[in-house]
Amino acid sequence: MADNGNPPGSGKHTPPKDFVCPITSHLFDDPVTLETGQTYERRAIREWLDRGNSTCPITRQSLHSTQLPKTNYVLKRLIASWQEKNPGATPLHQSQNQQVVETDHHEPMVKPVVPPATSPNSVISQANMDRTINELRQAITSLCMSEILKESERAVLQIERFWQDMNIEPDILTMLSKPAVINGFVEILFNSVDLQVLKATFFLLCELGLRDETVIHTLTRVDSDVQRIVGLFKQGLEEAIVLIYLLRPSINGLVEMDVVESLLSVIKGRADDLLKMCLKPKTASILLLRQILQSNEENVVASIISTIVSSKVIERIVGSLEAEWAVERIAAVGILRRCIQQDGKCRNTIADKAQLAPVLENFMATSDEERFEIVYFLSELVKLNRRTFNEQILNIIRDEGSFSTMHALLVYLQTTLQDQSPIVAGLLLQLDLLIEPRKMSIYREEAIDTLISCLRNSEFPAAQIAAAETIVSLQGRFTTSGKPLARPFLLKHAGLERNYRKLMRMEQLHNNPGDFEDISEEEKAADAWERKTAFVLVSHEFGLVFEALAEGLKSKSAKLCSTCFVAATWLVYMLGVIPDTGIRGAARVCLLKHFISTFKSSKDIEDRTLSLLALKSFIHDPEGLRDMSSYMKHILKGLRELRKSSSLALEIMKLLSEGQDSSAELWNHKELAQVDSAENGEVLSIVSFKDKFFSGHSDGTIKVWAGRGSILHLVQEIREHTKAITSLYVLQSGERLYSGSLDKTTRVWSIGNEQIHCVQVHDMKDQVHNLVVANSISCFIPQGAGVKVHAWNGQSKVLNQNKYIKCLALDHGRLYCGCHDNSIQELDLASGTLSTIQSGSRKLLSKAHPIHALQVHNGLVYSASTALDGVAVKIWSTTNYNMVGSLPTTSEVRSMVISSELIYLGCKGGIVEVWDLKKQTRIEILQTGTNGKVLCMSLDPNEEVLVTGTSEGRIQAWGWS
Repeated sequence: MADNGNPPGSGKHTPPKDFVCPITSHLFDDPVTLETGQTYERRAIREWLDRGNSTCPITRQSLHSTQLPKTNYVLKRLIASWQEKNPGATPLHQSQNQQVVETDHHEPMVKPVVPPATSPNSVISQANMDRTINELRQAITSLCMSEILKESERAVLQIERFWQDMNIEPDILTMLSKPAVINGFVEILFNSVDLQVLKATFFLLCELGLRDETVIHTLTRVDSDVQRIVGLFKQGLEEAIVLIYLLRPSINGLVEMDVVESLLSVIKGRADDLLKMCLKPKTASILLLRQILQSNEENVVASIISTIVSSKVIERIVGSLEAEWAVERIAAVGILRRCIQQDGKCRNTIADKAQLAPVLENFMATSDEERFEIVYFLSELVKLNRRTFNEQILNIIRDEGSFSTMHALLVYLQTTLQDQSPIVAGLLLQLDLLIEPRKMSIYREEAIDTLISCLRNSEFPAAQIAAAETIVSLQGRFTTSGKPLARPFLLKHAGLERNYRKLMRMEQLHNNPGDFEDISEEEKAADAWERKTAFVLVSHEFGLVFEALAEGLKSKSAKLCSTCFVAATWLVYMLGVIPDTGIRGAARVCLLKHFISTFKSSKDIEDRTLSLLALKSFIHDPEGLRDMSSYMKHILKGLRELRKSSSLALEIMKLLSEGQDSSAELWNHKELAQVDSAENGEVLSIVSFKDKFFSGHSDGTIKVWAGRGSILHLVQEIREHTKAITSLYVLQSGERLYSGSLDKTTRVWSIGNEQIHCVQVHDMKDQVHNLVVANSISCFIPQGAGVKVHAWNGQSKVLNQNKYIKCLALDHGRLYCGCHDNSIQELDLASGTLSTIQSGSRKLLSKAHPIHALQVHNGLVYSASTALDGVAVKIWSTTNYNMVGSLPTTSEVRSMVISSELIYLGCKGGIVEVWDLKKQTRIEILQTGTNGKVLCMSLDPNEEVLVTGTSEGRIQAWGWS
């Protein structure tokens, strides 16, 4: 016996004395060893210290710190081992010294009652006890029978003092729990206004209700009793909330009571003057608030959470993560998780204040439902908009606590529910990725296997969606509200930066000037995390994740398809960023056809752009390019449609055009429609607006053509000018068409509706040979020399009178003049300054070579004339007037139009030459089928349809093949 530490005379099943708390005489449940070397039950030594003591109870040595250390797990494991070998053992003195109230971990334990220091066999002690019990009986009688309120109030205070000072025997508890006594306490609640008495009454009812279930039945039997208790709480009596909690009201009942404001007030307060009750009011408030937030009344819940966040109560709830009772910690976790779901921006406050170690300590001791609540909360907490902060919290989760968090999660993952396992797997995988990916990791293998298994399990749609969302969130970038940034970030890579920038402005990520110095470090951390995560996902089982995502893309669930699409796009895109894993072929086999199908048929421009981003990963692969060749016609068509909205489309068009075969297909045009308008003479001008084209003819006719249905469907024909219409000009902002004519007028047409009509006629006092328009003025070439500037109020003046001008171009307040003598000049309309870009010929007018067409595009002037030196088109810089390029065509160019990629030259002899804008090489020649001159051309706003007009009256439309 001496060897095992048993006291002399003890039986063989008596526990060793080192296993028993010297205060409670019970086996240790939560042993803590003080700095003096003595070990006590945590609850017992905490009560000792709470009573104001600052010494060790046995050694009487002063304690330097009253903060208790962590549990002595070595001793706890020894006790557990001893209990397994001695299943019938009874803790020392348990039966004779203390009345134990059985509770599980969901109910706060009753404070241990220390036996009186004097011997119970002492005659004096027994006499004192008998006298006290007699006084108690008299107080109970006074409480129940007296009609004088003051006597009843004194009785309550007397009973409360007796309770505080004495050890409560079972017969005394039975005496106080009788319905008559409980009703006496309730009468006090209805009639007394003495704050001390009311507090004492609530203290006694709570202590009795915790020990005896019949007390709760007595209190809930009459609705008015409960209403009075709730009423006193709402009036500010905080102790009442503990009794309300013990009454176990339903969730609907709590909502109907309208106690939320008072609950939040208790949580926010300090409660320094409250009695030491069996349960703290703040704890009871946290537990009840958690129940209320489980209500199905979403509007009510949303309103409550909004109040919690705005009133900063959330910081006090975060403090409950360190509460003494596990049940309060779990309730706080549930509340905070709901707050994050409702208002994601509060996660920054929570992450900054939360101490996670106490929550992690309870992970293994909780139920499965509460365990998942903890995991869900932690998973949401690491969705901050700063990557470095996320990794700091992940390190805390991994390292805090007295056991291995990763091992606990692995064990839990193997038993958790199907729709919950993706969240557990996601958190486990993130913890594993905190260090560089290893060749083998059981945590990583199990986590990724779980994600893929859930993604492929069509019998559990919720698990499929959760797995897909987890994979997307693993990308590691989030908004301030915790939403994944994977899709916007991919769109940014694809050239649709406008949506990404808009989102960033809404999230106010860059509003704080102090943040700028951290942005580069954050981006480095985010990029490193993204590469690491993508690498382990795609490398697992030789790209098995691509098979799972491909199956998810075939689902009838729109949400699952959308999430899998983002996940697949991200991982395929990352194949071009991370080191070559040798699995691009596996990804291509699983996903290529889906990306091509989406790119071809989706009506959503973002989905098409994301598909294009994924396809880019396959273009650099010879086998991928070969597999795409049969779809090239559709791909090229989609690239042309996207080229104005996405820089990626232009980049891929350039890649494909580097090959001769691809280049031929890329820029191939075909004739869409042809109309003969010879009866109206020459087609002198063509312009476009939205889905319409307008043509001006030499007999004064304006024709309106619709581009819908059959191309060049005639909508309207007008002849209000009496002579040839030399020029048409559309002012897009005002939805106005301007027509200039040899009848010396300019007419203004409203073109917003189906039919156009004339709204103004301006007498120009001269023939209008070529017209350009700004908001307040028009510039045109008159019959004689110079250019005439006409204000719409009727004033006009002639500029540059030394030149005979052939064509005009207007750009940002600068008028460019192409002259008959082959000169090109720039005229600043604001200052009147005249500059020469190209000097003219000194030949007589009849022998000169005029500039037939001018266009200004992206800071360059394109001029076209006769090919004097084998160069008909020259390109000039508007900045320094130097010639920066030329198109070596030998054709005589009469008209010109420029798109974002091509230059179209309308030539004498009925041909249109198509030139590459950047390479300045000829790509194609379009034959109009006539020998006349192509006098005018226009492109539709999407640059997909070219319409030409000839000197023989023929109008033709050309589009992409």
